[in-house]
Amino acid sequence: MRKLLLHPAAKPVVFVVWLLPFAWLVFGAVTDQLGANPAEALIRSTGDWTLRSLCLVLAVTPLRVVTGTPQLARFRRMLGLFVFFYAAVHLLSYSAFDMAFDVGDIARDIAKRPFILVGFAAFVLLAALAATSFNRAIKALGARRWQALHRCVYLVAVLSVLHFFWMRAGKNDFGEVAVYAAILGALLGWRVWDSLRKRRIVRANAASGRVH
Repeated sequence: MRKLLLHPAAKPVVFVVWLLPFAWLVFGAVTDQLGANPAEALIRSTGDWTLRSLCLVLAVTPLRVVTGTPQLARFRRMLGLFVFFYAAVHLLSYSAFDMAFDVGDIARDIAKRPFILVGFAAFVLLAALAATSFNRAIKALGARRWQALHRCVYLVAVLSVLHFFWMRAGKNDFGEVAVYAAILGALLGWRVWDSLRKRRIVRANAASGRVH
């Protein structure tokens, strides 16, 4: 498995696989296979794939640690950019099909509807993360500032689930919301646990050094 993850073709394969949902949506739109309301299908589907991509990105580190497979880390940046890509298509679909690219109407809708405001806030944070995901940005910001900024991905996760929850609240349909909330909650919980574990190790090592 480790050799496969390090294979030169591994990244292109993951790229193509994670682009397939978008390709299918484009094909469905062109061939009129998105159902009675293709605009809604595009908006909802791109939102779903944003959440799925976000879950996958947040799962990379736990999987890497638990399975002892550090090679997984080489896919994290690309998958993170896919989160932004699907979020951007989601926002573009909403702006085009629901609001006809009317900037004034979009601004009023963001201010009026909390779930739109929360979703837009998550997108702004994602844009900042995507813009600083490259090596030059790390050098420009410094490793510590860069890491602090990119911890905002957890805030993005919370905002994304809240956006989805409020969107489904009108129809009283929370089944999928509960699934995503449980997955992201577990991933965030693991991160907290791992951070506390590392702190205990550092303190134990420091105490051991003082004893010696």
